Amino acid sequence: MERVFPKFANATKLHKTLLLSLPHKVTSLTSSLAVFSKHNVNLIKIESRPNRFDKKVIDFVVNVDEGVSKDIVDRAIKEMVQEKICDHVQYLGFENKIPWFPTKIADIDHFARECLEAGAVLQADHPGFHDQEYRDRRKMIADIALNYKHGSPIPRIDYTETENKTWSIIYKKLTALYPKYACEQYNNLFPLFEQNCGFKEDKIPQLQDVSDFLLSSTGFRIRPVSGLLTSRDFLNALAFRVFHSTQYIRHHSKPYYTPEPDVVHEMLGHMPLLADSDFAEFSQQIGLASLGASDEEIDRLVRLYWYCLEFGILKENGSLKAYGAGLLSSFGELEYGCSGIDAETGKKPEYLPFVPEDAANRVYPITHYQPIYYVVESLESCKDLIRRYVNNSLDRPFQLKYNPYTSTVDVLDSQEKLISLTKTIQNNMDLLKSSLSKIGRSYEINNKK
Repeated sequence: MERVFPKFANATKLHKTLLLSLPHKVTSLTSSLAVFSKHNVNLIKIESRPNRFDKKVIDFVVNVDEGVSKDIVDRAIKEMVQEKICDHVQYLGFENKIPWFPTKIADIDHFARECLEAGAVLQADHPGFHDQEYRDRRKMIADIALNYKHGSPIPRIDYTETENKTWSIIYKKLTALYPKYACEQYNNLFPLFEQNCGFKEDKIPQLQDVSDFLLSSTGFRIRPVSGLLTSRDFLNALAFRVFHSTQYIRHHSKPYYTPEPDVVHEMLGHMPLLADSDFAEFSQQIGLASLGASDEEIDRLVRLYWYCLEFGILKENGSLKAYGAGLLSSFGELEYGCSGIDAETGKKPEYLPFVPEDAANRVYPITHYQPIYYVVESLESCKDLIRRYVNNSLDRPFQLKYNPYTSTVDVLDSQEKLISLTKTIQNNMDLLKSSLSKIGRSYEINNKK
């Protein structure tokens, strides 16, 4: 069954469908039905089905009468959750369905095991395809990610001498280019990763060390992944400031080539800038925009991600500097993209000012250097452009708000939630007003002295 989320337009005219995840015991359903009865919520259909993730839980699909308002249903749901009658309640759908999306960080466990490819399965043209030892090693590392659950420490990999040597070859080559071609924020942050995350020439860093540092810097955390996720699942995780990272490394026979993301691409390409507040924020903005988005909107967001987070370039003191991971983890394309010419072929890329609406609709190649790069003035300006794009271009009938204290996403679909948001905004305005007043008084006192 497709997991979907409700479309709230004209909700009172349509049947509401809920998924109740209840403890697997006799009294669970009776207790939940009693709460619905208490709130005068009339149910017209109940259907049970096993929970595919937890045998201690049983799911019930419940249809609510169209005459019941959503606010009343929400109050019944809130009581069931507070009284711990159910483990989880989720709207499944209305007449116009919206794809299911995670609303709490632990929901990522549900899709992180469902990879498309790579990991332990290699294509025939992969450099490691005929190396059984390498394939067994990849499978072992991929299996660690498959069994990972949110909140657990990320298992440390005891990398082999060959793996560390492969890392060393690439590390030396790329770090020699960063002072010339990487953006200022990247070069400022990289030493912090050397000091705090084990970034060094002779040893592959561990995901847990990087995750701990990012969590303290921007609230991002790393989650191991066994291979390529669907675009929707990967972007959905960014909404919770979760970045999926592989732990295996490319085959040693071709240290400068990999047909899929590996630990080199993740560590040297993505991780440093996730510690930058502007970069972290527009990464999350793209993720939040992906929640409940249509397939067509996901395609546009993927292109936006590609042209920014993978192959983004910014203008810095008149020179082109890389901030995209695809550039920062590939010495050949790093030079090509930032110098403006391929030294071997003489081919030149085209540079365009970053316009999200244009980038989101432009297809891109994945097997050769990019023919077009989008250039931003700064990471801060990129953040503002992406924010405006996602706020104005999505066709979702609701807005979402991320709660960093609980790592959950709130769907702003009721008057009660909007009132709560208003109070939060008012509290922040009061804090701002008080702070400005104190700064003003301090300024006056210092001037009198």
